[in-house]
Amino acid sequence: MASEEELFASVDALLNEEPHLPPPAERARLREAAGITQARLATALKTTTQSVKNWENGRSEPKSPRLDAYQRLLNGWAAKYPAPGAAPAALAVSVAATAPAEPAASGGDPADAPQAPTVATRPAAASRRPATKKTAQPAADPRFPHGPLAVLDGDGSAYGVDGIVLDCPATSVVELVEWTLHESGLGAPRLHRNGKDSDPLIVLTAGAAVKLGLPERLEGHEQRRSLRLPEDHPVVKQVVKAKWRLTQRGFGPWARIYRKAHGTQRQCVQLAILSWDALDERSWPGVTELEPADVARVLGVYAQRVITPRGSTAVSGLELMTALRPPTRAMRDEASGNWVPGHNPGSLGTEPMDPAPPEATPEHPVVVDSGWSGGFLNEEAYQWVRDVSLLTDEECTLPYAVGLDLNTAFLAAAARLVVGLSGPDHFRAPAFNPKIPGSWLVDLSHVEVDPRLPSPFTPDGTRPTGPTWYQTHTVAYAQELGYNVTPIEAYLRRETGAYLDPWHDRLKNAYVDTLADLGVTKDLDDRAFLAAMEQHKDVDPAIAAVLAAIKATVKGGIGKLRERPQGKRYKEGERWPALQRPTWRPDIRAAVISKARINMHRKLRNMATMTGLYPLAVLSDCVVYPSPGDSPLAFLPYAASGKPQPGGFRLGPTPGLAKLEGVQSMLWAVDLMEQGYNPARHIKGGDAVLDEGE
Repeated sequence: MASEEELFASVDALLNEEPHLPPPAERARLREAAGITQARLATALKTTTQSVKNWENGRSEPKSPRLDAYQRLLNGWAAKYPAPGAAPAALAVSVAATAPAEPAASGGDPADAPQAPTVATRPAAASRRPATKKTAQPAADPRFPHGPLAVLDGDGSAYGVDGIVLDCPATSVVELVEWTLHESGLGAPRLHRNGKDSDPLIVLTAGAAVKLGLPERLEGHEQRRSLRLPEDHPVVKQVVKAKWRLTQRGFGPWARIYRKAHGTQRQCVQLAILSWDALDERSWPGVTELEPADVARVLGVYAQRVITPRGSTAVSGLELMTALRPPTRAMRDEASGNWVPGHNPGSLGTEPMDPAPPEATPEHPVVVDSGWSGGFLNEEAYQWVRDVSLLTDEECTLPYAVGLDLNTAFLAAAARLVVGLSGPDHFRAPAFNPKIPGSWLVDLSHVEVDPRLPSPFTPDGTRPTGPTWYQTHTVAYAQELGYNVTPIEAYLRRETGAYLDPWHDRLKNAYVDTLADLGVTKDLDDRAFLAAMEQHKDVDPAIAAVLAAIKATVKGGIGKLRERPQGKRYKEGERWPALQRPTWRPDIRAAVISKARINMHRKLRNMATMTGLYPLAVLSDCVVYPSPGDSPLAFLPYAASGKPQPGGFRLGPTPGLAKLEGVQSMLWAVDLMEQGYNPARHIKGGDAVLDEGE
């Protein structure tokens, strides 16, 4: 039998439980029966009208002391205005106590919901909201019932994914961090079993920033990316006084606030401040102008399909590589029997690695300290324009110039790409092996290429003039063209692997799924595909912004593999912060770009063979062709069956396939070429410059 002490403890626990509220619809009925407006109720409870709306539609729940006051008010109204057929004296309590728990929106078992008192009032926020068409579904993880992130406005409403709205009482950054970690239910599960859960992200509107004591704008004379609050700013002092820490980049547009983890429990919150330009317009077009709920939707879809943002799209692209290939895994120590962190095969490990001198940048310590003067890899994307003198009369009389753009060409190049995982070893006069990733000093000046095509070996398309450093894919292509290659020297890596494969797979799925949301699906024929692409950005501008962010993540992530030093105070030969991470790997960047450029040249060569057409210009992943019609359908090669010919450019929504970039007159293109400009840069219209991954 239970002792008297145990019984009293159980009763006390019941007494200490937070009050149960009636269902949202009943709350609204009781208020309306009393003739009270939402605005008047908000004034009485010293909250916002939006918060009352959220309580009555099930998107959020109040917290003490408002919870207790609200409960008392509802009980009073329930006694005065009982529902038809209900016992008035105990309506509010009986409904809450006997109603079965609703299933979580993510499909999880309600019994798995977090039991912390401050979160226990919030399961309804994820389960009682109105049914809507879901674009992004939060991960089914009971530890994070409210999704990966929230957008906080100046009235204390935190808008999460899938329509969730939470009531955030924080009036300082320190209070916000505590609320986020202990009450919000925000976060996301790891992407790999050996990885780490994603820290919760709180996005601050201008109003929220001011409410928390931050300036509405972050001004300064330095480069935008280096702007941050001074160390003596009151908010920074508050953070430090509360024994929280900031990362080396300080309190800027993307601020990480953390404490050392306790065991496996991380204590870290990521902040993004919209009015400080946290979301670059080039990567997130139009997002900063959206309402907080719509910003949460855009970022929520990105978080669900890619990763919870941790900075710019370039930073997120790099973080995704590590999240999918964690550097360590748990291993049992044979001596002690304890579990210890060990190297995770296929990853880049935990220690930074110096490149071979030809793979480095001129300011890198391995170059400066060694006095290296042997040249560098120049594996970059194409910037080539055909010599105007090589245009034929037939080409000049064609009416149109049509630009084709390859979908996420760098992502397509990352598929099944074998790269080096260990440090470089130096070899003299090695035999070339196309299966070994590395850098080779080879003379390819003897390789003959049709002058109407760019050389595959140089970014500007000119023929090489002597021995130069190339990545493995570039040298292998010379062999593919039927030429002998005799390396003079090489830096090769013994340990290899397809490091980028999971990164490619996740981003490919994100790209294809997001295009499908915009009406561009794989089952469309070429004509329907072109029509869908013409208006896809107007279908849903918010999802179109997600698509732009995914593309920026690909190019920015690859560019970050060779991040250069920043700031006027940098001196050549000094180490810069990017060199301290294992993902500073210019050789992997070179491998991706080399393969992408070779893929482009192979298609150009096949197109010439199949159609007799030669490009006017190439810029990165965009190529411009003379055309008899104002559509790619006028010149792309098709079989008699109507199916696209393999080997050339093909239209479609997946990485590596092509879409229409723009159409101009042939006269317009020739005029630009004669002035020394690249038509591929401007074929889309206006003066927009294509991003090349840096």
